[in-house]
Amino acid sequence: MSLLESFQWRYATKKFDPTKKVSEENVNNILEAARLAPTSSGLQPFKVLLITNQEIKKQLVAAANGQEMVADCSHLLVFAAWDNYTEERIDHIYDITTQERNMPADRYDAYKNRLKTVYLNRASQTNFEHAARQAYIALGFAMAEAASLKVDSVPMEGFAAAEVDQILNLKESGLKTVLMLPLGYRDADNDWLLPQKKVRHPKDEFIVEIK
Repeated sequence: MSLLESFQWRYATKKFDPTKKVSEENVNNILEAARLAPTSSGLQPFKVLLITNQEIKKQLVAAANGQEMVADCSHLLVFAAWDNYTEERIDHIYDITTQERNMPADRYDAYKNRLKTVYLNRASQTNFEHAARQAYIALGFAMAEAASLKVDSVPMEGFAAAEVDQILNLKESGLKTVLMLPLGYRDADNDWLLPQKKVRHPKDEFIVEIK
């Protein structure tokens, strides 16, 4: 099946079958797709939390306005962005980069300094919002890989981020929740959205060609 056919197959699953579990191999592939997503300056300013603990998932239902799919899904991914850019965080990824590419340790010093001049002089909220946008790119990659594997998913913003942060103790790690992505398999008999036709803007409205 082509990627486009997989996109036609997927939908924002509203009801998961809690008895069906995603294989470890498929979950790892979805996580790897998120890890390989491009980010601004290669900083990868977010983490993905993999949650399988059922008690924690149940706690998160309340923070997600009672959406039971958080508890019923097989695996829950939480995308959490850096609360701010710091000198240490910028240095760390470029330390990894020079090691992986067998380059001198000071290879990217000039570029790092330019980044620090920009990021370290901005408000923390501005930096968090920038980091959060990078997490959205990774979310798209994860959803695409899930669809290709016939794993259902639903991107979620409808939750109280501060409550999720508290439940997962994210403040201690300098992270703030951006998105949640439940993974699992649809309850075909009880999901009201499944039989509905996928609707998008017509191509002639969606695409603006500039010649």
